[in-house]
Amino acid sequence: MNQDVVVNLTMGAMEMALKLALPLLLAGLVVGLVVSIFQAVTQIQEMTLAFIPKVLALVVVIAIAGPWMLGQLQTYTHELYKGIPNLVGP
Repeated sequence: MNQDVVVNLTMGAMEMALKLALPLLLAGLVVGLVVSIFQAVTQIQEMTLAFIPKVLALVVVIAIAGPWMLGQLQTYTHELYKGIPNLVGP
């Protein structure tokens, strides 16, 4: 196995992790920002007010984007396993 192959595999894994995590992170960021603005305007400093909407937003994102995320992960894993004979070599 060549150093370039290892770098390519690592980059592919990192890209896949970022692709799968990005919808969840963006939902948490947007909901957190909205809740923070709401808390600043109303001066309500309750910790559960920030936590519960984020959890609900993440559940909604997983319900909507979950099949796509699973499909992406299955495709990546299938391609990775299919390429193992080429990686081992003689």
